[in-house]
Amino acid sequence: MKEILVRFASYNHWANQQLVAVMLKLNAEQVMQDLGGSFPSLFKTVCHMWHRESIWYQRLQLTEQPVDPTASFSGTFAEACEALLRQSLRLQEWVKQATEARLNHTIAFTPRKGEQVKLPVQDAVMDYSNHSTFYRGQLVRMLHQLGVDRVPATDYHRFKPKK
Repeated sequence: MKEILVRFASYNHWANQQLVAVMLKLNAEQVMQDLGGSFPSLFKTVCHMWHRESIWYQRLQLTEQPVDPTASFSGTFAEACEALLRQSLRLQEWVKQATEARLNHTIAFTPRKGEQVKLPVQDAVMDYSNHSTFYRGQLVRMLHQLGVDRVPATDYHRFKPKK
């Protein structure tokens, strides 16, 4: 199971890198433009992805009260993209270094709605990977709306893990 989880965590970081490379070529107006979707702009979508990956990382670290790193963030789009990439790399490294026992552990946390959730670490890794995939799809749609026609494919089968 660990090998699969490492591939998913590595794929997540790689796919984030692919889209960030394209988005960093845009101007400030483009990244802030309201394009609809779950989060209206590229900037807000990237911040949401960074927030969620950070929360999952904190949960994997068994932090009882995770902190939203974007709550007081007032930096640039480039800084938000860099933070997202640092976070996805942290998650990748955490999964690579985790023992099988740690990956088989169950974590408990209380999301905003107040109910306690128990989730196997394996499922948490899959959850954050799938969550980011969903929002990368929204970023691709937004890039197309902005007229960007050279968006790299981030399908899993295009990912070539480093051995």
